[in-house]
Amino acid sequence: MGRGTVYFALLQALLIFSLIWSYVLFFSAVLAHVMLREKLHIFGILGCVLCVVGSTTIVLHAPPEREIESVTEVWDLATEPAFMCYAAVVIAIVVILVYRFVPLYGQTHVMVYIGVCSLVGSISVMSVKALGIALKLTFSGTNQLIYPQTWAFTLVVISCVITQMNYLNKVF
Repeated sequence: MGRGTVYFALLQALLIFSLIWSYVLFFSAVLAHVMLREKLHIFGILGCVLCVVGSTTIVLHAPPEREIESVTEVWDLATEPAFMCYAAVVIAIVVILVYRFVPLYGQTHVMVYIGVCSLVGSISVMSVKALGIALKLTFSGTNQLIYPQTWAFTLVVISCVITQMNYLNKVF
């Protein structure tokens, strides 16, 4: 477990992802312009500005996070019908992308691989958050490793990371 798990345990996952990825995009574009002498067109500048403004808006208007006492509370949230429907739709789209579009367009259209990575990443956010909470509570004296939900979230994190790394490596 790295620093990312600790950050997810302590801060809201939405805020972490929105801030990190918007600034990674921004700094990557600036560094490509400066170091690689790439021309940054108006749409690239506009995209960078929109990412930074969007992430700042999300951070400013994010609702406060309530304190969670057990990993079973996160399990209850993860098994609500709305999230289960979302997860089912995402998994269905990923399966369609992997078995239908990756063989046909994977080598020529990078967005297929990026789509798989992004969709699987959206599922892993809840599991990483739950795993971070479980570890934080375990280290503070309330053992969460006795719950099967902790291990289920761990398996989801491992499978999501393996899938993301597999398709992310195919991009390059």
